[in-house]
Amino acid sequence: MSLFRKIFGSSNDASDEEKQSEYYTPKTTQLPVDELFMSNFKKNGGKFIYCENLNEVREQFENILEENDWFENDVLCYDEKLFSLLDENKLNYTNPSEPKFFLASCENLIADEGSILFSSNQIKQKKPNELPDNIVLLATTSQILENKSDGLRVIKKKYDRDYPTNITTIKYFEKVQEEDFLTYGSCAKNLYLLLLEDL
Repeated sequence: MSLFRKIFGSSNDASDEEKQSEYYTPKTTQLPVDELFMSNFKKNGGKFIYCENLNEVREQFENILEENDWFENDVLCYDEKLFSLLDENKLNYTNPSEPKFFLASCENLIADEGSILFSSNQIKQKKPNELPDNIVLLATTSQILENKSDGLRVIKKKYDRDYPTNITTIKYFEKVQEEDFLTYGSCAKNLYLLLLEDL
């Protein structure tokens, strides 16, 4: 701050020095919502695989199975649209006793947190800690939204009156080094995201 402003007081406009203070955070250029999601999702420990078409989804799904040796195992899956993917790979999803992973779609992908928004349509009434530790998620680029408020608005519009219950997010995809109050009660999941381009 200049000497004259110290002596005579400052005007209403903040000086350049004040703008650089710890209380002022300059606005950075806003990333596109898809890039923001990818950045935050990876920061949270998620594994992301971009797919241009359904053939790539099938191929990448098989790569995930091979990488983790999940062939001919039990899988937890509630989405009938995904059953064909499991049938092709001879995976049991009817009454799984000890599922190796959870295969699902989601309501939306939340960019500002890098999290996944689920509802009872994908996870029934299970809590995140009741799901298998490994999750393979199929989502589309059109499902990426800026924040949770946008996600809830989309759910409200999409389901009109028959709203799903158990709306929750999963944000952490690897065990945090030091737990703090922000991560208290969260359960880390090993998550693979197969993101299908649909825009």
